[in-house]
Amino acid sequence: MAKMLITGATGGLGGTTARFLKEKTTSDDIAVLVRDKESDKAKALASEGFELRLGDYDNPGSLTAAFKGIDILYFVSASDIGKRVPQHKNVVNAAKESNIKHILYTSTVRKDESAEAPLHVVVDAHVQTENWIKESGLTYTILRHNLYAEVIPMFLGEKEQLLQSKTIYLPTGSGKTSFVPREDFAEAEANILADPSQYENKVLEFNGSEQISFEEVAEILSKTLSEPIGYVSPEVDGFKQTMASYQLPKDIIDMLTMFSLGIADGEFDQETGDLESVLGRKTQPIAGFLKTVYA
Repeated sequence: MAKMLITGATGGLGGTTARFLKEKTTSDDIAVLVRDKESDKAKALASEGFELRLGDYDNPGSLTAAFKGIDILYFVSASDIGKRVPQHKNVVNAAKESNIKHILYTSTVRKDESAEAPLHVVVDAHVQTENWIKESGLTYTILRHNLYAEVIPMFLGEKEQLLQSKTIYLPTGSGKTSFVPREDFAEAEANILADPSQYENKVLEFNGSEQISFEEVAEILSKTLSEPIGYVSPEVDGFKQTMASYQLPKDIIDMLTMFSLGIADGEFDQETGDLESVLGRKTQPIAGFLKTVYA
C-alpha cells in the first residue's frame, strides 16, 4: 500500500479527511503533517494511530524531511491567504525534491481570473499553485472547492447574534453559491486517496448539489428559528462603515467584502457532478446543515 501524508491535519479538513481515510485503510499507511507534535490536536491524532511528521509550509527543509518515503501527498492549501504564494511554492518544490509520486491539491472554483475580480488575491494564489504542480512533472489531482457551508455561520455570527439582529446584512446581491459542508469534501477526498489511480492528472470541480442565495438562507433560518430573518444587501461603502461601527477589525471587514462581492458576481454559482460522483450521493442539504448549527 502507498504511504500517504495528509497536510493541515490539525485543521478541520485535513483531520477529517485522515479519519475518513482511516476507515478505508490502516492508519499505518497514513502520516499527518503537524507543526507542533506537543499540541493537543497533534497528540489526539497520534493517539488514533497516525504517524506524526513535523513540518511547516514556511520551512522548506522541514517539508523535505517530512515528505521522505511518502508516495501520495494530500496538500491542503494554506490558511493564511497573504502567505499562500511562497508557502505553496515551498510545498511543491519539496514534493518534487522528495520524489512524491502523486500530489492532490485543494484549490478553488472560479470564473474570473482577472486582476480586477474581487477574489483575485485568493484565485491567483490557487492558479499559480496549480500551474507549479502541473509544471513539476508530478502526477496530480486538482480538487477545486466551492465555498464551505461553514462560512455561512462565520459570516452571520452565532444564534444569539442572529436572533438579536434578525437580519442577514451582506453585499452578496442575488448571487448563489453551491455550498459544501466540510465533511462532504473530506469524505470525497478520502475516497479518492483510497483509490487515487483513477483520478491521475485530473481537475475536479467540487460543487454542492444545490445553488442557494443568502436571501434563501434567510428564508431557511426564518423557518429554523421560528423568527423572521430578513436579508439586506447594502452598497459596499455602507457595509464597510456599518461593520466598522461594530469595531470589527479591518482585515475581517475586507475578507467579508471580498467574498461577498465574489458571491454577488456569481463566482460560486456553479454546477458540476464531480463531487456527487465521488461521494456516490448528493451533498448534504443546506437546510439540514443550518438546522444543526442554529436550531
